[in-house]
Amino acid sequence: MEFTFNEEQLAVQEAASGLFAGLVTPERVQEVEATDDRFDRPLWAELAQADLLGLPVPEAYGGGGYGMVELSLLLEAQGRSVAPVPLWATLALGVLPIAEFGSDPLRTAVLPGVVSGSTVLTAALVDVASDLALGGTGRPKVEATVTPGGVMLSGTAFAVPYAHVADRILVPAARDGGVVVAVVEAGAAGLTLERAATTNREIHPHLHLDGVEVATESLLAGGDPARGAEAMSFLLARARTGLCALQVGVAEAAVAQTAEYLNTREQFGRPLSTFQGTMLRAADAAIDTESIRVTMWQAAWRLDHGLDAELAVGVASWFAAEAGQRAVHATQHLHGGMGADISYPIHRYFLWGKQIELLLGSPSGQLAKLGSQLVAGLQGGRPVPV
Repeated sequence: MEFTFNEEQLAVQEAASGLFAGLVTPERVQEVEATDDRFDRPLWAELAQADLLGLPVPEAYGGGGYGMVELSLLLEAQGRSVAPVPLWATLALGVLPIAEFGSDPLRTAVLPGVVSGSTVLTAALVDVASDLALGGTGRPKVEATVTPGGVMLSGTAFAVPYAHVADRILVPAARDGGVVVAVVEAGAAGLTLERAATTNREIHPHLHLDGVEVATESLLAGGDPARGAEAMSFLLARARTGLCALQVGVAEAAVAQTAEYLNTREQFGRPLSTFQGTMLRAADAAIDTESIRVTMWQAAWRLDHGLDAELAVGVASWFAAEAGQRAVHATQHLHGGMGADISYPIHRYFLWGKQIELLLGSPSGQLAKLGSQLVAGLQGGRPVPV
């Protein structure tokens, strides 16, 4: 399936694809995974040098001022190489909400550092996203108490991507029946991190907050609980769409590597690709990949154009979770015994595909929620904007 991009978007796609293809190898990824941080800092510096870290940063702060489509092109390229860098955490979870809802002092303090590669961002979304996926209200587990200069945070936020290397962490907190999103500095008094490793071998520490003070200028939307909910909705939509873009790259690369394997591996004197069973399963994985791709671009485009994207993001997320894990499972299975080797490259794509599914939430839960949204819309006489 072909998609039409403008010249600037094509340039982003070419630059990102070329950089990851040229600098990321299975051997390099394995080497980085053996380090404590599991963060390819030289690659991060190259991304900054190529002006790719500044893609979604407003021009006033030294960035390109681009949107979700361009960021998705970058994340898709990362997914194809499963490169261990905090692109999704920094740009989708950090830059976009700060650019939209942050104060001028906060933007000035944070965004230029992202462009230069000196600042890493992330957000504590797992608790909120998981609760919403289960049909809850999305109430954060962290509580915010109002102080004369801002708020004080107490509680625990689980599995925060790359929090161990982040300079600032966006932390949603419950306040007065609403929510505030506080931008917490690394090393703040009362903040401790508990190391935790994920399915795809990244480090996503748990955050323990014991009376962490955050000034008003470091609260998104000025700390207004009503607008805090708006900021969270904004953040979650872009976080989920970014994961879908990653999944496109992961599944696409896994299918391509599997096709090459099946064309060169022989059984009974014939390439494996000539057997009907392998052909059909590989074809299903390719179709699944395209399903994720088309729904992801629909969601990204609607977000960039200010359209109602709730259902589009939900549909893309369901495809990325359901079809994504099915595709990477198939590609690993088609590698036979090689796919079971945890050091073999295809196994890493399986782990990334599964991790993305876990972050997006249960496919069955997502499908049930989509069904409820569609029914409610039809009963209310509202059109379905998908």
